[in-house]
Amino acid sequence: MKQEEKIFRHINKNGYGIEVGPSHNPLAPKKKGYKVHVIDHLNKEQLIKKYEHHGVNLDNIEEVDFVWQGEDFSELTGKTKYYDWIIASHLIEHTPDFIGFLNNCDKVLKDDGVISLVVPDKRYCFDHFRPVTGLSKIIDSHSQKNKIHTPGTVAEYFLNVVAKNKQIAWSTYNSGDYNLIHSLEEAQDGMHAVINNKTYIDMHSWCFVPHSFRLIIHDLFSLGLIPLQEVDFFPTVGSEFYITLSRSGKGINKSRLEMLSIIESEIKEEASFFTKNKNFAKHLIGKYLLAPLRR
Repeated sequence: MKQEEKIFRHINKNGYGIEVGPSHNPLAPKKKGYKVHVIDHLNKEQLIKKYEHHGVNLDNIEEVDFVWQGEDFSELTGKTKYYDWIIASHLIEHTPDFIGFLNNCDKVLKDDGVISLVVPDKRYCFDHFRPVTGLSKIIDSHSQKNKIHTPGTVAEYFLNVVAKNKQIAWSTYNSGDYNLIHSLEEAQDGMHAVINNKTYIDMHSWCFVPHSFRLIIHDLFSLGLIPLQEVDFFPTVGSEFYITLSRSGKGINKSRLEMLSIIESEIKEEASFFTKNKNFAKHLIGKYLLAPLRR
């Protein structure tokens, strides 16, 4: 199944929707006939300026209907229970308040509306060496009504994000060395900006493997913190997985213990890839372990 089929499988294309943060790569562009309102942090002219030196197709940037400055989507759009769908690709991991974002979306969705999310798998992107986000951090951030990332999140991000073979996202089959992207000084500067100036620094606050995300949604619903459950899920392809949520979702069909076991196996999966692909493993062993013995 193609990416578009996974994202739009439960979306009524004749209905009205929102795409949050499409930036220079909208998945439901107006020029293709979608009845969509765009929410982004900058207007079209500002987005063009932001990306003019990034080697992207600036013609893909569409008119931004609502420039978000931290207010509820219902306040921003002037609508409640109006939209049939919301799409957010590679966005939820940036939100300082994970729970608040989902409830914000729910306010403007019809009761049978859906949220279609594309989420990076931390195993195959720059978050590779960062810990999987647990439930406690997500609940604490919501109870504190965080509008910016915490100093600890900023420090952990800057000290641990990596590139692999100079790429910030990759798939299971990509080889190459890891290199840290940021310096200690950048981590210190980022912390100081948050502590002293209350600055929002754009980064991934949350890191997931597919089933850790699914379990968090299940737990948040079970605890009464969100009204949404899983409708559908597609595992990682490349560096991202896909999940659709709705008030009418049926949730996961596995026990909590099963989910925890799957999460553990996902975290171990990349290491086991090398044992399953012996030729590749032999190549790495010869290159990195035996080389010193040949000198």
